[in-house]
Amino acid sequence: MMTANPITDPDTRADIQPGNTPFDVRCAGAWVLRGIEPLEHRLARLPWPDAGELLIDASAVTAMDTSGAWMLHRTMRALQEHGHSVQVRGLRPEFEALLQLIASRSVTYEAAVVPGVAASIGQRSWRSVLSALGMLSFLGENAIVLLRSLAQPSRIRWRPVLHNLQTAGFEALPITGLLSFLMGIVIAYQGAEQLRRFGANIYVADLVGLSMVRELSPMLTAIIVAGRSGSAYAAQIGTMKVTEEIDALRTIGVGRLELLVLPKVLALVLALPLLTVYTDVMGVLGGMVMARAQLDVSFSAYLGQLDEAISLASYLIGIGKAPVFAVIIALVGCYQGFQVGGSADSVGRQTTVSVVQSIFLVIVIDSLFSIVFSWFDL
Repeated sequence: MMTANPITDPDTRADIQPGNTPFDVRCAGAWVLRGIEPLEHRLARLPWPDAGELLIDASAVTAMDTSGAWMLHRTMRALQEHGHSVQVRGLRPEFEALLQLIASRSVTYEAAVVPGVAASIGQRSWRSVLSALGMLSFLGENAIVLLRSLAQPSRIRWRPVLHNLQTAGFEALPITGLLSFLMGIVIAYQGAEQLRRFGANIYVADLVGLSMVRELSPMLTAIIVAGRSGSAYAAQIGTMKVTEEIDALRTIGVGRLELLVLPKVLALVLALPLLTVYTDVMGVLGGMVMARAQLDVSFSAYLGQLDEAISLASYLIGIGKAPVFAVIIALVGCYQGFQVGGSADSVGRQTTVSVVQSIFLVIVIDSLFSIVFSWFDL
C-alpha cells in the first residue's frame, strides 16, 4: 500500500459532507483503507445536483493512501460522466500527486460496441493486409541478410545450421516415412478394385507413382514438417522474446536474423528435398506391397511399370517444390515467433497461427504450381 501521509490521529475518520451550497462538498479526515467502507455509504447517500460545476474542498483531508485517492478519483469520474464539471481545491501537494498517479493508471471501461458484418469483414481484411505486409517486410530483411552472408560465408553460423538439419531433417525420418508408406498403401488399396474391373492391375504403379512423386509426397512432407518444425521455431523464438533473450542479443550486437532465422531457413531448404526423396521411396514401397497383396502384381513387374510411368520431369517437379515449401515454413514460423507478446498465452497462440498459416500457404503455392505447370504442359 502506497501512503502519502501516515495517520497521526487514529480517531480521525474519512468524511464527506455537503457544503454551504448544493454545488460544493467538503472532504475531511483520513482517506485511507480502513475508512473506505463507511465512506462508500456516505457517498451513496449524498445528494448530488443534476448538473453544473461542483467544487470539492479537500483542505481538511489529513491523510490519504492509494485506496482513498482511488475513491476520490472514482467519485470525480462518476460525476463527470453525469455532466458535472468537477474541481478539487485545498488538497495537499503530496495527495494531489497521488491522485494524479491514480488518474494516469486508471482504465475507463466502456460498453463494448459490436461491429456489424461489413465492419467485421473490413477489420479482418485490414488485419490480414497488415500481416501480409509485415511478412513481406520480414522476407525482404531475410533476403538482405542471406545475400550478405553469401557474400561473406564466414558470417554463416554452421553449428546452428547442422543442429537444425538434424532436428528438422534426420529426426523427422520416422514420422514422414511411416505416413508416406501408409499413404501409398491407401492409394493402392482404393484404386485396386477399380483397376481389377478393367483388368488393368499393372497400372496401379502409375497411380501410386505419379500421385506420390509429383504431388502427395512434397505436400505431405511439408505439412508434417510445418506441424513439427515450424511450430517449434515459433515456440522457440516466442519464448526467447518473452524472456527478453532477443533484447539481450540486440544489446551485445548479435543479429537476431543471422542467429535465429537464417540457420533454420538454410537447414530446412537442405532437409526438405531429402525428406521428399525419402517419402517418395516409402510411398512407392507402400503401394508395391499393397499391389502384391491385392492385385497379384509382382515386385519386378511393379518396378518395371513404375520406370515407364514416372518421367524425369515429373520427379524433378516434385523435388523442386520442396525448397519453396521449406522457405515458407521456416519464415512463417520465425515471423510468428517474433510476433509473440509478453505472455505465455501469446506463445501458444502464435504457435498455432504459424502452423495454420504454413499449411495454408503450402497448399496455395502447390495449387499455383499446378496451374503454372498446366500452362507449360509439364
